[in-house]
Amino acid sequence: MAFEALELDRVHTGSAVDVLSTLPSKCVNTVVTSPPYFGHRKYTGEFDSVDEVGREESVGDYVQRLVKIFEEVRRVLRDDGTLWLNLGDTYRANQLLGVPWRVALALQDDGWLLRSDIIWHKPNAMPSSVKTRPTTDDEYLFLFAKSEKYRYFQDAIREPHKTFGADSKMKGGRNHFGKRGGTPEAGKNGGDSNLHDGRWDQAFHPLGRNRRTVWSVPLSKFRGAHFAVFPEALISPCILAGSQVGDVVLDPFIGSGTTGLVALRHNRHFIGVELVEEYAEIARNRTSVVQVEGLGN
Repeated sequence: MAFEALELDRVHTGSAVDVLSTLPSKCVNTVVTSPPYFGHRKYTGEFDSVDEVGREESVGDYVQRLVKIFEEVRRVLRDDGTLWLNLGDTYRANQLLGVPWRVALALQDDGWLLRSDIIWHKPNAMPSSVKTRPTTDDEYLFLFAKSEKYRYFQDAIREPHKTFGADSKMKGGRNHFGKRGGTPEAGKNGGDSNLHDGRWDQAFHPLGRNRRTVWSVPLSKFRGAHFAVFPEALISPCILAGSQVGDVVLDPFIGSGTTGLVALRHNRHFIGVELVEEYAEIARNRTSVVQVEGLGN
């Protein structure tokens, strides 16, 4: 189906299931999203909405609701597509519920392939007055695939080699690079003849090392927006690893529009869904600025 028929680069108002049901199957390349967390904030104002995710009576109901929504997400995702899902946890009755992993395992049981669990470390997390446990400064970001043959653009999100970085403990640093017998600091990889007799320019990719599973990304602020704003630095690697220029990125819980904004800046298209009209309008305003500048062309 032609892209024009998908109404790309738009934020649609409505529940995720209702809007997704209007989309054709296999029309998006990757999904980057963060649903409202269970039992946290109420986004629909003074009037309750039966469509609002996160207001369920039990964590089990919350999990099952997300499973149903992501069944529809899977339908609109291409067979080689990926899902990047950010979730935070919740405390109830003085115990941690383990919501992210409950959802991840339920999605796995429903047919999604769980490929990675990424820790989002927040270096500027809010301080806490809690005295009976450590202060939380992380959330989960799960990578799912629809099928075993999925696209993952590893080179697009490589990170610098620590061995040759400013914080390296290797004696000689880059002086070892490209030399036979160049070895790491004393004791590291000891006894590994392949490394000790190898060339470092062959052992280390020139674009950097493969991305690790702990991402340190500060919380973001956007005046006048949604309580929870997706940091652009958290979304960018997901979009770059899961799509190419001209591809379509879906966020069924787009909130203030950061996923769409980042997609356009990386010359991708996006489809956004937001239940609350106030936030949908904020998202439209933010993404329209990028479109006017021509960065999404």
